[in-house]
Amino acid sequence: MAQDKLVKIYCVNTRQYVDVPIGSTLTDIFNIIHPTDITLPTNGKVNNVVVDMEYAIYNNQDIEFQDITSDSGLWTYARSLFFVLSKALKDILPNCPIRSECVIGFGIFCRTNSDITDDLFKKIDARMKEIIGSDLPFVKVTTHTQDAIELFKQHNHMSRVNLLKDRKKIYTSYYMLDGEPDYYYGPLLRSTGLLRNYAFERYHDGLLLRIPNPRKPDELVPFVKQDKMLEVINEQKQWQEIIGISTIGELNVHSQLKRNIADVINLSEALQEKKIAKIAETIKNQKDIRLILIAGPSSSGKTTFSKRLRVQLITEGIIPYSISMDDYFLDRAHTPLDEKGDYDFESIYALDIQRLQDDINALLAGKEVELPKFDFTTGSRVQSEKRLKLGDNSILIMEGIHGLNPELTRAIPKKNKYKIFVSALTTILLDYHNFIPSTDNRLLRRIVRDYKYRNCSAEETIRRWPSVLRGEIKWIIPYQEEADVMFNSALLFELAGLRTQALPLLEAVPENVPEYSEAYRLRKFLNYILPIKIDGLPPTSLLREFMGGSTFTY
Repeated sequence: MAQDKLVKIYCVNTRQYVDVPIGSTLTDIFNIIHPTDITLPTNGKVNNVVVDMEYAIYNNQDIEFQDITSDSGLWTYARSLFFVLSKALKDILPNCPIRSECVIGFGIFCRTNSDITDDLFKKIDARMKEIIGSDLPFVKVTTHTQDAIELFKQHNHMSRVNLLKDRKKIYTSYYMLDGEPDYYYGPLLRSTGLLRNYAFERYHDGLLLRIPNPRKPDELVPFVKQDKMLEVINEQKQWQEIIGISTIGELNVHSQLKRNIADVINLSEALQEKKIAKIAETIKNQKDIRLILIAGPSSSGKTTFSKRLRVQLITEGIIPYSISMDDYFLDRAHTPLDEKGDYDFESIYALDIQRLQDDINALLAGKEVELPKFDFTTGSRVQSEKRLKLGDNSILIMEGIHGLNPELTRAIPKKNKYKIFVSALTTILLDYHNFIPSTDNRLLRRIVRDYKYRNCSAEETIRRWPSVLRGEIKWIIPYQEEADVMFNSALLFELAGLRTQALPLLEAVPENVPEYSEAYRLRKFLNYILPIKIDGLPPTSLLREFMGGSTFTY
């Protein structure tokens, strides 16, 4: 083959340069190289941008193949599986739309507008197996955006129409599966036959698609019921109905009308404040509660929530005192180490659990206690000279990642504890077939906050994020169902508010670093959303913790 018909690619997996025919797809190149670290590629990165395996190469490029063990590879698998479910449902019930709502129990939780009987469920399940067994291709089509809009109108995919009409792009790409079009904001697999491991189940009033364990792709993650999480999702659905918004397309319509978006902000904030007030009232009515434990993952708004709850408790005639979990850190010499030999500050065993329990029990018994103080400079506890004694109408508030872990307060009577799980459980959908992971919501919050208050770039925040998530999976998520109540700190409008501050930070991430891939994905996602001004945002809003302008001190 003539030299001018070859392009040189650098394979990140093998760290080698390879000449391949111009116009080769990633599948073609994978079959030429056969990287030993990847058995079944789900997608690839081209110059740090995630693409599907049918992406064709016409210039010299860096290529990295990914499988289901990567985050983007797993989501490629999950999106493809959902498309199969959507197609199977339409084949069985042509006029029954389906909504992909959230992740529950390491699976995609979906709802339909129809009652799915046992007989219908079996038919849908059988049709899914038939589609997968036929190894049908997911065909990518690129066309003028207006033509794509007209196509989705014909198929009655109106949530997709609303999303695309404000996108301001000349061309749009979508996928076809056996004559059915669908739109996803990430790549799909090459064909249905690659969906070799999944489970399709009923869960409450919906359907659950369980996806493989990324650490052991041949297995599914053992299912853990998350009924309290589902209660919060249902509550948010009710709030969506009150406000009249459930998708980004609907939010964009309101964003273009200043008066309408002001109503959206005010209603969203009022619903959250009402929930906090209700929690405070519940605590007042349960006379034995003396300790409130607040836990949640990074950037969930725990700090602002605890401050707002404190205000509501005072209105109920309760005097709240906050104690810091961080002040109970063990001296550095006794801090446990992680698998890399570094100090594991996220471990519950980095805390002096015995001292914490002794102090709390003493306070609950009406004794005066000198609270500890941890000096992060020296890595040791010092005398705080801060003494505390609870009165009859006093209550303790402790916020921290281990608040729901039974080990932390095992020696404290259950009747004296009230546990609250706080997280940004994003329930607004991109469209009915594309939900927004709560981790995206929290990462955007953290990017904005880290830059504003910690002089930390988006690149650095993205680099640290996988480590943060690993800690959450180990120390927080397993205990979230221990909560007496869950509070969703996500606001329906907040992504439109975060967009203005987040986009420039993401655009500053250079193309030649691994973090560019995630920055590019988040930029693409944010560009679906029209920006709004946050001038009218209350100074006590949870969003102020990240964007600035709060009247609370942090």
